[in-house]
Amino acid sequence: MLKIAHHPIYHHPLKEGHRFPMIKYDLLPEQLIYEGTCNKEHFFEPEIPNNKHFFTVHDSEYFFDLLNITLNQKAARRIGFPLSEVLIEREMIIADGTMKASEFALKNGISMNIAGGTHHAFSNRGEAFCMLNDQAIGAKYLQNKGLATKILIVDLDVHQGNGTAEIFQHDKTVFTFSMHGKGNYPFIKEKSDLDIALENETKDDAYLSILKTVLPKLINQEKPDFIYYLCGVDVLETDKLGKLSLTIEGCKERDRFVLQTCFNLKIPVMCSMGGGYSKDVNIVVDAHANTFRLAQEIYF
Repeated sequence: MLKIAHHPIYHHPLKEGHRFPMIKYDLLPEQLIYEGTCNKEHFFEPEIPNNKHFFTVHDSEYFFDLLNITLNQKAARRIGFPLSEVLIEREMIIADGTMKASEFALKNGISMNIAGGTHHAFSNRGEAFCMLNDQAIGAKYLQNKGLATKILIVDLDVHQGNGTAEIFQHDKTVFTFSMHGKGNYPFIKEKSDLDIALENETKDDAYLSILKTVLPKLINQEKPDFIYYLCGVDVLETDKLGKLSLTIEGCKERDRFVLQTCFNLKIPVMCSMGGGYSKDVNIVVDAHANTFRLAQEIYF
């Protein structure tokens, strides 16, 4: 059975007009249940995990400044959300969702987190709506438990996974692959193990051609025994922050290729949803829902 991390805390209240579409964390599970793709048994509620898991990738001083809401004003402003105890709890619970979903992926081949993809969280700072790097935490969780050795992070969010790249820059057991918009945030990029920077308005055919050429070669080269997939839908042509030009069908084909590749090669994959900022939130929800529809179609 497909297992999906979700918690009511994922939908964090923000001021009206904030550009982050928190409502999607309610709408997406509702849509999946309404259409019959999933039922309530597919979902599990993560919790606040032991702090020790965060220290595997994050600096302890940064973590405690976050936990105690004592970050300096500049560092807090970079994050883009008003800091509060509940917001930090939310971030910790999202990370727990990714850790627990990783174990479900080992059992079932695939698992999902309705939230996550917090790839702009560095070892010692947060930025762009990211504070604790859920997939980085998940990767070290699996390795420290002896459940995985070589991990590949496939980051197809439109923005470079700069925090993930920094965290693993000296760690050869985790390979970071980011395919993102060249002319987009972050404007000063970090160095992933493999970066593919796409020109503005890259369309379906060009995007998919690159992905279908690169990913199989990369897997064959690195031979990972676990894959984290960051499947942001901010690659869509409708996205306010994206600058690429994928259709919803192209975005679905992207997900199909990644998931089918993992399935065919019998490599467990854990998916965090990442970003999506189309003006019409229904487009964001439908594009995210496609990832879950495909997971059910391919694996179950």
